[in-house]
Amino acid sequence: MPNLRLALCQIDPWVGDLARNSEEVLRWSKRAAESGADLIAFPEMALTGYPVEDLAFRGSFVEGSRRSLVELAGKLAAEGLGDIPVLVGYLGRGEPGTKYAGRPQNCAAVLRGGEVVTRFAKHFLPNYGVFDEYRYFVPGDQLTVLRLHGVDVALAICEDIWQEGGRVTATGQAGAGLLLSINGSPYERDKDDVRLELVRRRAAEAGCPLVYLNMVGAQDELVFDGESLIVTADGELLSRGPQFEEALLVVDLDLPAADPDALPDGAVLADGLRLTRVDLGGAPKEQPEPIRPQVGERLDDEAEVYAALVEGTRAYVRKNGMRSVLIGLSGGIDSALVAAIAVDAIGAENVYGVSMPSQYSSQHSRDDAAELARRTGLHFRTVSIAPMFDAYMGATELTGLAEENLQSRLRGTLLMAISNQEGQLVLAPGNKSELAVGYSTLYGDSVGAYGPIKDVYKTLIFQLARWRNAQAEARGEVPPIPENTISKPPSAELRPDQKDTDSLPDYDLLDAVLNRYVEGDQGRDAIVAEGYPAEVVDRVVRLVDLAEYKRRQYPPGPKVSPKNFGRDRRLPITNRWRQG
Repeated sequence: MPNLRLALCQIDPWVGDLARNSEEVLRWSKRAAESGADLIAFPEMALTGYPVEDLAFRGSFVEGSRRSLVELAGKLAAEGLGDIPVLVGYLGRGEPGTKYAGRPQNCAAVLRGGEVVTRFAKHFLPNYGVFDEYRYFVPGDQLTVLRLHGVDVALAICEDIWQEGGRVTATGQAGAGLLLSINGSPYERDKDDVRLELVRRRAAEAGCPLVYLNMVGAQDELVFDGESLIVTADGELLSRGPQFEEALLVVDLDLPAADPDALPDGAVLADGLRLTRVDLGGAPKEQPEPIRPQVGERLDDEAEVYAALVEGTRAYVRKNGMRSVLIGLSGGIDSALVAAIAVDAIGAENVYGVSMPSQYSSQHSRDDAAELARRTGLHFRTVSIAPMFDAYMGATELTGLAEENLQSRLRGTLLMAISNQEGQLVLAPGNKSELAVGYSTLYGDSVGAYGPIKDVYKTLIFQLARWRNAQAEARGEVPPIPENTISKPPSAELRPDQKDTDSLPDYDLLDAVLNRYVEGDQGRDAIVAEGYPAEVVDRVVRLVDLAEYKRRQYPPGPKVSPKNFGRDRRLPITNRWRQG
């Protein structure tokens, strides 16, 4: 059987930075060439970053992408890489004379010999969850098959293998020996299991090995976890890339020789796809000294989620041109976990914490905040809000909730003032449980540019804190989060002896109901039928429905659940439906 050495470049593209992304493709192509690769591949829209959203409507950006693609082909050849075909995703347009001429497309192209030798557009366009590709793109209508060193390689883009039929079925009809799919597949919990089973199933349907190349990094709310895969037609896992890390995966594949009697160029395949054959030449190769396939170890559940939160925070800070962050440290579990994430993301020297006690702040919470700073090495200061609070209370009569929220808003104002003065990006510490039921103060604890734990329920917050401490202990390091911060009952400390459970159900119960109502879209009756107390369900559902206006004003944060507040869940703010 002929051999093909494939190099998968699992990289982190930056949205909109065409020059940087082009240089990254060039840099990684050089590394791949040094490994003796016959074919080099990059992720979906690697040239533009992903997702580009409404940038797709800007003609200047589309043309910039197309121009950069041509220039990249020339640069590869100028660097002596012109003989190796390079597959790269980019933002393109429908070709003149076609049904969708001039309209934006999610494309990929093969570059070789200083030229763009072929291009194709994504066939299936996802329009669910975080995806709005019908808004931006028009579909492709061909199956491109490369003949290289005596092997036929069919090409696809992400959603093309998530849907039945299409390019997967067409690959089998064309008799290809390999299906190569480039992807921009965002992370969410447990998706890696779903993804592997999908790739195995599609490989069996195509009747050939399947290569699934994914990107890493993060873009606003989305985090990309890599974990590129290669499986055989019978489901054997040959190679798996690391999670949340850039990597070069090089593998030797023994593949069936191209069938000289296979369907000809122009044949019509499944879903009306037109077969486009591109002969890149090269004699069939026998296997050289084989490169041992890489099979990266998968992270456990807590490690995976924590890595996603760190990657999301790091990318947001760096890609927006910031160097340091500011966190209000209350001594509580939420701000402590946010601080640990920030330190792991950008280094303690770039993390600034400020304690802002009021008359209701307990001494142990003040001590816990200071101890967290000592353990992590972040910058720390204390600025009391008591004088500001007294000034407000002397000027107006506030009681109850208004008095409590005033303290939170004073802290938010102080954080933004320091941010403006010193140029730090404020991180908001709200968690998903609080955001779901509106247990937060607008323009107070919701203040910030990014919310690292926005999509993490409170019960998982505690699990992650314990996991992070255990990891530190295993490495012989000081655990970053004080034990007292984890063990004490959660409290906003806005009135004497306040506890979260004064206003909310126990978090285990609350999160269980929220998971069913938010992620599962179950109605009130269905949740009660599972055995949850009707009075609790009624209360939680009502709180969630009333808090939509607050959630819309909360900053973005990394998506780690199947349905986050933001791109995934889009309910009207003004909404009279209350049954659930």
